[in-house]
Amino acid sequence: MNYYLLFKSLHLIAVISWMAGLLYLPRIFVYHAETFKGTEKDETFKLMEKRLFFYIMNPAMILSWLFGILLIHATGIEIVTYLWLQLKLTMVLLLTAYHFFLFYCLKNFNQNNSKHSPKFYRIINEVPTLLLIGIIFAVVFKPL
Repeated sequence: MNYYLLFKSLHLIAVISWMAGLLYLPRIFVYHAETFKGTEKDETFKLMEKRLFFYIMNPAMILSWLFGILLIHATGIEIVTYLWLQLKLTMVLLLTAYHFFLFYCLKNFNQNNSKHSPKFYRIINEVPTLLLIGIIFAVVFKPL
């Protein structure tokens, strides 16, 4: 069995799932920030956000990292010296930091203590898209 192709396939599936969550959760935050606290709609958003984050995004992030590390291992650890992989890993670290920032926002919503406007969430919703573009270009073009 070709473990490289297996790990690559599973890595791509996990990344797609993680990205879906990273793109969708801030969009839910936009609508949640426009909702009055304590209403039924507010509680529905809290439940949606919690389920998305803990049941989809966290497992997808963990699996993305796991299969990415297994890919590095299957390819050979010396691949870490390549600039394109260093760029990719830097952007993945930024995506991971963004993931945990969204968790911080989720906790604030759950405590009825959201600090940001709907416009803020609309703007930060572009962060994962920009990082994804950078990651794709780094992997496809493999700059020296």
